[in-house]
Amino acid sequence: MSSENQLAHKTRLLRHVRRAVVKVGSNVLSGPQGLRRERVRALAGEIAALVARGRQLVVVTSGAVATGAPRLGARRHRLEWRQAAAAVGQIGLMTAYERAFAAHERIVAQVLLTHTDLSDRRRYLNARHTLRTLLDLGVIPIVNENDTVAVEELKFGDNDHLSALTASLVEADLLIVLSDVEGLHTRDPRLDPEAGLVRLARADDPAMREVAGPVRSEVGTGGMASKVAAAREAAAVGIPTIIADGTVDGVLAAVFEPSVEVGTLILADGDRLAHRKHWIAYALKPSGALHLDAGAEQAVAKSGRSLLPSGVHAIEGSFGVGDCVRCIGPEGREFARGLVNYTAAELDKIKGVHTREVERLLGYKASDEVIHRDDLVVLGTAGTPEA
Repeated sequence: MSSENQLAHKTRLLRHVRRAVVKVGSNVLSGPQGLRRERVRALAGEIAALVARGRQLVVVTSGAVATGAPRLGARRHRLEWRQAAAAVGQIGLMTAYERAFAAHERIVAQVLLTHTDLSDRRRYLNARHTLRTLLDLGVIPIVNENDTVAVEELKFGDNDHLSALTASLVEADLLIVLSDVEGLHTRDPRLDPEAGLVRLARADDPAMREVAGPVRSEVGTGGMASKVAAAREAAAVGIPTIIADGTVDGVLAAVFEPSVEVGTLILADGDRLAHRKHWIAYALKPSGALHLDAGAEQAVAKSGRSLLPSGVHAIEGSFGVGDCVRCIGPEGREFARGLVNYTAAELDKIKGVHTREVERLLGYKASDEVIHRDDLVVLGTAGTPEA
């Protein structure tokens, strides 16, 4: 974390912000009685004003489950109950957005996604084209996870992660995460009123992980830790993040005002990942793992080389050609992930052998490499990708 002044950095980055993603958390929109429609109206007014001044904004919203839950009686924690609550609540949530933006003569579009939609490269690109077209037409996309059909292994986990993927998807210039706290604090401000607000931080600063501990609520599935993780994901493609209090009137105007300090600005320092490698690192869920020897880890992580069969000594999981897998070094730490050229069954037969032996053992050779370097993403010590 940094003691530098937020305003100097904010002034510089706002000069280049034309397109932004605004993530609105459940605790901003919802309370014990369900959806807070007055808050939806207030945020819609702020977003519409920014769009009128030439900004392109995508809204990633939570709140479907929290909107539907009060209509279903006592809250339950089973996934099926949350899916039912989302099905009931999504209608009311989108109706509230549509009416709120209509008051400002703005059209909205509903975009529901699951992890499967973005883990398939063709569907990922289709989603990108649709969102870009909507923005070019002056429409405000409202993105949410499709909780009604998602099952546990397909869920994003929280809409903070979805907001970072969306920011990369539309090539946004800024990610804005609105929560019910002012920003990142040195400690949890709900437990310690003396906790200090961090105005400026860098995405690659390990100190952020120590102060962002997991905080969950009755209506949301994310905490500050997930917001910091989302900021790192966005930073991997060069997108900075501002975490701010979405319950405060005028918060978005303050975000876009260079002379006003607001929330926590997390800078995206360092090299950027190519969008395809960002997709491999964040949009895909690994289907298995490869345990590698020290030489293979060195070749991949330090020399930027492809992974060859000789460096693999154990296979974990069941996966097919083109699936994403984790690469684990001798010390048990994941240091990379990538797309494999062989199935788990094939790799089990050729692990540890020289490339020239592959055809003899399998009867064919699909590729010299288990994972080509163009399909590999090396992870940092914190499990975050390096360019």
